[in-house]
Amino acid sequence: MKTNDYVKYMTEQFMNYIDQPKEVREQHKHEKEESKEYLPSRMFGLLPLSLALYKRKLNERRNKKSI
Repeated sequence: MKTNDYVKYMTEQFMNYIDQPKEVREQHKHEKEESKEYLPSRMFGLLPLSLALYKRKLNERRNKKSI
């Protein structure tokens, strides 16, 4: 892709964004924020979740034994 083509594409994208009403842009922004995953899950998959659940389970067992 030539530089001129890239500049033309970026200009078209920018103009499409500016031509949208403010409400539509804000709604799109909120939808994008809501769809983001938790950072450790996004980076490492289910491993952080499984470790957190395992740790919680161990803590519950320790609390039951001390009672």
